[in-house]
Amino acid sequence: MRRRGTAAGGTGALLVFCAAGVLLGAAVAPARAAEVSYATHCVPPAGIDPVDGTTKVEITAPATARVGDTVDVVWKFVQAASRNPDIIDLPANSVQPSGVLKAAGAQTAGIAMRGPRENPAIPKGGAMVLSDMKGSVKLTAAGEVTLTPDAYTVNAMSTDTKCTPKETVQKAATIQVTAGGGTSTATPTRTATPTRTATPTRTATATATTTGGTGQTDFTGKEVQIPYACKTPIGDRSATSPVQINARKDGGSYALTVQFKKSVMDSPAEIPKDSVKPSMEVVLGGADKGTVHVEGPTNAGPVKAGDPIEIPDLTGTYKPGASGTSTLSPGVLTVKALGTTTTCTPARTQVSLSLDTTGQPGGAAGGTSTSGGTSGGSTGGSAGAAATGGGDSGDGGLAETGASDHGALKALGLVAGTAILLGGAVFTLMPRRRTR
Repeated sequence: MRRRGTAAGGTGALLVFCAAGVLLGAAVAPARAAEVSYATHCVPPAGIDPVDGTTKVEITAPATARVGDTVDVVWKFVQAASRNPDIIDLPANSVQPSGVLKAAGAQTAGIAMRGPRENPAIPKGGAMVLSDMKGSVKLTAAGEVTLTPDAYTVNAMSTDTKCTPKETVQKAATIQVTAGGGTSTATPTRTATPTRTATPTRTATATATTTGGTGQTDFTGKEVQIPYACKTPIGDRSATSPVQINARKDGGSYALTVQFKKSVMDSPAEIPKDSVKPSMEVVLGGADKGTVHVEGPTNAGPVKAGDPIEIPDLTGTYKPGASGTSTLSPGVLTVKALGTTTTCTPARTQVSLSLDTTGQPGGAAGGTSTSGGTSGGSTGGSAGAAATGGGDSGDGGLAETGASDHGALKALGLVAGTAILLGGAVFTLMPRRRTR
């Protein structure tokens, strides 16, 4: 009897171990789908003819996951639709891809994908060799989630080639998402202490999102690269700026802070104090809808020619209008300077911050704009914030000044003897961070 009891105990322990192993294996088991090909139309920089070709893509994602998990996805280019034009040889590490992967089925989302600037030297007329792009998505609903490649951008030496599908693209991967409780085999595992403590651990490791429901009050967003197209008083401009959205919970609302980072530009002319006023419409997604208005103060003092121009933090208040996971992304930027207005619309946008929200009376859901901060902002809305391709943006007709590898950052212009802040300049004029 004692030997039989020992064997039964050992068997029970083995069953518990195996059940845990099955669940762990389901969470990490990779699924590599068959190659997906689709006809693609690519538009190179001005002066080069468009190209029609075939894109071949392979998507890697977990075969199974649970609601609440944040999963990593890899987009591998088997073949790019365009080739290097017969103009110049592209040096090594000069090409960077970015794009959008569509999630559908149980959950709908646009997953921002980006690869490193890594490539071998590509000769004139040679096939484009693109690095693998990576992205992540937080799973919010049980069921089958399909992943389908969409538009992508190839940035080479500060110029963009934008490629979009010409036909319906077939799904490239599928994730089977189960509810957090799992199946019946998970019953012994739920009784184990490590499994119970694993639930908050999973929510804490969502790298690109930060949730609120555990008493946390400060939430730090992810820095995202946003390519802007700007309408200025003297013409159109474009540039890419790194943007980060942070939040502090205050009762049922959130105090937002939008920061611009890394790049610094100098002023070519004297700019008086109180003459530059920036504002932005932060785009809501996920459970919530609408926009949140944020703005910064005017420049406190004059800016001398040759000195850096600083853009302060933009602040406002987000009052949720829905319960669930809500996303916040940089949207339309407006800059008022010296009696002129420049409006900058994202060519694509990315989620900087995700919050687990609780709807408040009079909150944002269903509206077109939610005002926060002080009065006097712009009314740009979210009209131009659709996520369709992207990448580092360049403008071949303007000089680069103080840029990193993001490409052409725009300069200030003089119109009728008056310095006017051009759209591409203002939002890439980064602040020297203040000591808090």
